[in-house]
Amino acid sequence: QVQLVESGGGLVQPGGSLRLSCAASGSIFSISAMGWYRQAPGKQRELVAAITSGGSTNYADSVKGRFTISRDNAKNTVYLQMNSLKPEDTAFYYCNLGFFGNSYWGQGTQVIVSS
Repeated sequence: QVQLVESGGGLVQPGGSLRLSCAASGSIFSISAMGWYRQAPGKQRELVAAITSGGSTNYADSVKGRFTISRDNAKNTVYLQMNSLKPEDTAFYYCNLGFFGNSYWGQGTQVIVSS
């Protein structure tokens, strides 16, 4: 059983930064793909950033150059460093673990970008 727990969300002013963390239980973290998704009110959930077990990354065009995904396999944790935040980044952010067709989700953490 895999459990994912996100943390690090909050209220930040435009142009500010936040770092989200997602801690995973279980023994498959290091061999799993990890992703950060977000869902704004009235919108579909979208992929923000992903990282493979080997460390390859990809990003949504809207966050390229501002967000960085990384992982620490020793801590079973994936991070999302968010810089130059914009009001349109406001959303619930969810961590996802993908392993051989199985998909696990965290409960989400809210990010609000507002002055």
